[in-house]
Amino acid sequence: MPFAGNAMQAAANGQDMDAKDIKYDYLRGCTTRRKQNGELLCRYDIGACKLAAFDWLGDISPVNERNIVEVRFKNTRKGFYRNATNQMIREGDIVVVEAATGHDVGIVTLTGAVVDRQLKRHKINPDEYEFKRIYRKAKTLDIERWQEAIGREYETMIRARQIAAGMGLNMKIGDVEFQGDGTKAIFYYIADERVDFRQLIKVFVEQFRIRIEMKQIGARQEAGLIGGIGACGQPLCCSRFMSEFKSITTISAKCQDLSLNPQRLAGQCGKLKCCINYEAAVYIDAHKSLPKVNGPLEFEDGPAYLVKTDTLKGVMWFSYDPNSMANMHPLNASDVEKIIKMNRSGVRPVSLIRNDETSENEFMSAVGEGSISRFDEDKSRKKKKNGRKKERPRPSRDNAKPAESAAMRQEPASGAEPSAEAAAPVRDEASENPGRRHDVNPMRSDSRQEKGRNRNGGRYNKNNFKGKNRDQDGGRRDGGRPRGNARPSNQADAESSIKVE
Repeated sequence: MPFAGNAMQAAANGQDMDAKDIKYDYLRGCTTRRKQNGELLCRYDIGACKLAAFDWLGDISPVNERNIVEVRFKNTRKGFYRNATNQMIREGDIVVVEAATGHDVGIVTLTGAVVDRQLKRHKINPDEYEFKRIYRKAKTLDIERWQEAIGREYETMIRARQIAAGMGLNMKIGDVEFQGDGTKAIFYYIADERVDFRQLIKVFVEQFRIRIEMKQIGARQEAGLIGGIGACGQPLCCSRFMSEFKSITTISAKCQDLSLNPQRLAGQCGKLKCCINYEAAVYIDAHKSLPKVNGPLEFEDGPAYLVKTDTLKGVMWFSYDPNSMANMHPLNASDVEKIIKMNRSGVRPVSLIRNDETSENEFMSAVGEGSISRFDEDKSRKKKKNGRKKERPRPSRDNAKPAESAAMRQEPASGAEPSAEAAAPVRDEASENPGRRHDVNPMRSDSRQEKGRNRNGGRYNKNNFKGKNRDQDGGRRDGGRPRGNARPSNQADAESSIKVE
């Protein structure tokens, strides 16, 4: 058993060490780990890929067996290659493919029937397109060179930015991608105008000793390369599935009744959001069924102005005050068209307000619909569940009252005259002055009693106004135990039976 325990602990420690040695390359969608013997392992991770596609036709054999696979490289760069030698290539394999000069290394992401759908999406005719070949599966030496080239990309990008800034070129180098064999690099740059970078390429060749390819991209392509999270909480569309970028104008925003606020309509690239075009066609078709309102609708009780339009429902909201959205009344598009025809013929309807109209207003602002703390638990309920904090018990004056002295319990013997002290009635200050409260304790000294009177009498006390609720003998009307020297009758009878020896 000790041996087995040590073996399990060693295996757990080995797994922890392996987990620490794993490096995640989210730019290419793979993880790398080096074994203890020095071998480098590289695996495909579909969750870390940009423009990832799910193979939902994996169990269906393709109609035309062309042996074409999709190979991904850095960020959003992909390509389609032909498996001319009929090798056993599966999804996730690292392969060496043909390049313009030398060879490149990539990861196979799609195979089978779904590749035909991707070719159709990218508008590629497989009968006319010239596909490059797949040489072989990547060996350990190929992966080592590939990882060495990847390690040079960041330093090369920083140095290239410094060189471009030193030459005063109005351009921004956004990314650098090395070829798998490390002999060529692609420099992605952004520029608002045409840039003459012929001299820049010469400096790059002398500096980095590699072949240089300059590729201009736009702001949307740059956002796709970098990636990020959009305002909707989802990954950016340009890095998740979009490969073609169409022009977006403010007309698409106007037809959807969106606020023309640049800060709300702009994405992370600084341009208009691509998602504005998603529903623009639906709204354009819906606008065709709505009548054109060029002026107010004339009623007998006054003109009504168009304030709001629900395009998809075909409802138009009118108000007698054009500058207020407080009292809006809905009308269907067909009713509005009838009223417009009546106004053209000189007829005015009675009123915009209908008797069966409800006072509900469907257009409500999101502000004020619910409090931010509406999902928080009630503190009082939480206290009841967890138990209230126990307060420190305060000793009651009646319970904490010390035992009475024998002098007060003594009763005169039969036939004996009572003493002066015993005959004198006990003074009850609460009955004489019900507005003030005095704690009379026979075991206290006079100085302490006087100090207590000064303490209570020198400030506001809510009990000062409860004198009307007390009886003349110092007791309470609700039957509670009286204060001061007053005693209940049963206790007084019990004390009277005590005889003085």
